[in-house]
Amino acid sequence: MNYAIHTPRVDLQMDLPLYLPLGFILIALLTVFLFVRSGSSTVLSLVVVGWTILQSVLGILGVYQDTESLPPRLMLMGIFPAVIFIVFLLSSHWGRKNNAAFQAERLTHLHIIRIPVEISLSLLYHAGLMSVYITYEGTNFDLFSGITAPIVAYFIFRSGKLSKRVLLIWNFICLGLLLNVVVTAIFAFPSPLQKIAFDQPNVAVLFFPFNLLPTLIVPLVLLSHLVVIRQLLKK
Repeated sequence: MNYAIHTPRVDLQMDLPLYLPLGFILIALLTVFLFVRSGSSTVLSLVVVGWTILQSVLGILGVYQDTESLPPRLMLMGIFPAVIFIVFLLSSHWGRKNNAAFQAERLTHLHIIRIPVEISLSLLYHAGLMSVYITYEGTNFDLFSGITAPIVAYFIFRSGKLSKRVLLIWNFICLGLLLNVVVTAIFAFPSPLQKIAFDQPNVAVLFFPFNLLPTLIVPLVLLSHLVVIRQLLKK
């Protein structure tokens, strides 16, 4: 079976209203900003900014548009390195020292970014560039995380009416929702690994700026969950 994508970059740019890619760039930048202001060290902040620039360049150059390689370039050059770095941050002495400086309240607020992300995914689906499976019209329930994030943050950190145990449970639930989307997205991604959504796979993530979703936004959201969970379990 041929998994090659026949939608050239110029068609993607012409078919989409300008506000969608521009809006997604703002979403990515806002995610980085919220992460940095949550207590990230200078070194870690520079790493995140550098990674953002690198992934943007790779997306603009069309590096990820090869859909026949195994593992897919998006995973090999974008997702895998991000996951490895997250493991390093959670296991190394330097990483644990950095993680302790993060503010759980601000990391909780970061998840608000999942609301505009979900809206963007829906718009991309209706543009024929994403699978319905990873939208709230399909099997993606991640919108719950974005909507409840400010509510949970308020009642735990401001009013004190909810305990930190609730925050721990909320993080585990939202982490599960995130992993559900990630697994579904992999199976709907145009590559030899694709299992679903052959009629309309996740084409958008092959192009800038939408390649920043799996290579930048999702890793930062994942790390935010894991850091807070670790902080809470240590108390």
